[in-house]
Amino acid sequence: MARVRHESSVTAISWIPSEAIEGLSKIPFEIGVTHYDQPPPDRIDDLEELRRTDRFREANELRAYVEVEDGRIVGHGYLGGGRIGSTTVRVGPAAIRFPAVQLPDIQHEPEVSPTAVRFVQTIGGRMGIPTPRPVPHKPFVQFWPSIAWSTLELTINVDGSAKRGLVGASPFPRHWVYDDKGELIEKSAVIDFNTWFNDSFGARTPWGDHDSPALVSQVESALERELSTIIMRGGPKPAIRNLAEGETLTEQGQEANEVYLILDGMFAVEVDRVTVGEIGPGAVVGERAALEGGRRTATLRSTTRARVAAIPPDQLESSDLGTLAAGHRREEVTA
Repeated sequence: MARVRHESSVTAISWIPSEAIEGLSKIPFEIGVTHYDQPPPDRIDDLEELRRTDRFREANELRAYVEVEDGRIVGHGYLGGGRIGSTTVRVGPAAIRFPAVQLPDIQHEPEVSPTAVRFVQTIGGRMGIPTPRPVPHKPFVQFWPSIAWSTLELTINVDGSAKRGLVGASPFPRHWVYDDKGELIEKSAVIDFNTWFNDSFGARTPWGDHDSPALVSQVESALERELSTIIMRGGPKPAIRNLAEGETLTEQGQEANEVYLILDGMFAVEVDRVTVGEIGPGAVVGERAALEGGRRTATLRSTTRARVAAIPPDQLESSDLGTLAAGHRREEVTA
């Protein structure tokens, strides 16, 4: 039988969403010296073009192949690698781009079984601008920015099918994951800027002896992605609310009609005290109460630290709210 070669891929894009920076570090973003990033596209058609146009901070492109003969794996290898972006700093009318510093890609020894090969790849880097600051542990002063990274896994089976996902990542920024067709399939659920700012350098990175496990969430609908842009950039600035783990955002039966965009964190959806679902960043919620008499139809309880943006429903088209509500009948699902 002829030798067959199967190739597949998974890609992670790391970017800085609105309202993701905490403390004094957000001042340059608020006054326009540097910028938050626009959300990446739902589909990647040209990764290098996204890098050239400053659409991400870094990208982890894990591509690999296996060769199969007579049903046996006879060859395999990595094909992809990391791509790093740049940081744009504005001083008056001038804009200066500082190339980021890319660390060596980490490509772990493939794990080979009789029916599949598992590949794991870590890429990362840091901004090229010094950020001297005190940190709460040795060396107590850090000169360079902290390191951002993502760790992807890709398992290719002898029949050419594949499994992929984000298995590790820095606590900051956001990481979006795409399949071999360039379609968005999952995203990191929680950003922790302070932990990243104070801890993610030296030995506390994959280039030392530490990787952070990644909590991921499902991809929201295309309509929710459109509405998130309207909420954050289409009108008055929304009210931002921070929630601790275990705090309630909405209570079933409560009178209220604000619409929320989840910016960060995960929420359990509870109906009659039974958990019927889970939602994460990018989800738009609260539209049912706005359309159906002003009472909440479910309780939303944070399962991690979380951050949401709140707006009155009249800032969105009622037709969009109706379409959104049609897909959010979680209280009609039997747990």
